[in-house]
Amino acid sequence: MNRTIEIIIGTTGEIEIDAVEFKGPDCEKATAFLEQALGVVGKKVKKPEYHQRSTRVSQQRIGG
Repeated sequence: MNRTIEIIIGTTGEIEIDAVEFKGPDCEKATAFLEQALGVVGKKVKKPEYHQRSTRVSQQRIGG
């Protein structure tokens, strides 16, 4: 899983921010600094991934 933030600038100057491979509210957290820097937010579209839970995998090694 390789999470990235894509910024697309249209021919008329509109900006689209896409948080790829983020799940749940993690996408909003990841892009908040860009939204703040750019100013006005027009429309937010929540992809199906937004409604999925973020899973974190931890590994623990016991013994040697």
